[in-house]
Amino acid sequence: MEIKDTFKTIASPLTEILFKEKNSKFFGYAFPVTNEEEIKSHLNNLRKQHFGAGHFCYAFQLGTDTVYFRANDDGEPSNSAGMPIYGQIQSFGVTNVLVVVVRFFGGIKLGVGGLISAYKTAAQMALEETVIIEKTINVHFEVSFDYKNMNKVMRVIKEKNLEIISQQMEENCLIKISTRKKNAEMVFDIFTNLFEVKIQKK
Repeated sequence: MEIKDTFKTIASPLTEILFKEKNSKFFGYAFPVTNEEEIKSHLNNLRKQHFGAGHFCYAFQLGTDTVYFRANDDGEPSNSAGMPIYGQIQSFGVTNVLVVVVRFFGGIKLGVGGLISAYKTAAQMALEETVIIEKTINVHFEVSFDYKNMNKVMRVIKEKNLEIISQQMEENCLIKISTRKKNAEMVFDIFTNLFEVKIQKK
C-alpha cells in the first residue's frame, strides 16, 4: 500500500468575499493556518475590522495524519453556521485552514434552513476564490556522526535528494534533514546501516 504523503491546503489568505441574503451580509474569509495561536490572531483581527458585526462563525481543520477540527456557531442556532462552514472545508479536501464568515444582521430572520444555506454558500465562495496547493508531508531526522564520516553522509543526502534544515559541522557533526514521508523508512534504514552514523526521528 502506498503511503499518502501529500495534503491540500490554501496558498495564501483570501481577503474577502461578500454574500447577501435578505439584507443580511455575510463576509467570507479563508486563511492558511498551522496552529491555534494563528487562528486566534486572525479572529481577533476580524473582530477589530468588523466592529459591530453580530456573529463571527468559523471552522478550522489542522493536521494531516491526525486531524483536529472545530466548528463555532458564535451565537447562531446550534449547527446552523460552524458545521456548514466545516462541511465546505471537507468538500474541498483541504486542511491547515481556517474559514470565517462574519454576519451583519439585516433585520429579516432567515430561519435555521436559511442560515445553514447562507453560511455554506459564503464558505464555498471563499474557498472557491483561494488557490489550493498540494504539499508533501515531511519527516525530519537528526543525523549525528564524526567529521571523518562526513563524505558518506553527504553522499546519501545528495543521492536521495534530502533537504538539509540545519547543520553543525565540528568534530561531532549534526545534520537535520527532511524527507517526504513515503521515503522516510528507506532513508532511516540507509543511515542506520552506515557505520558510525546515528539517526533519530525528530
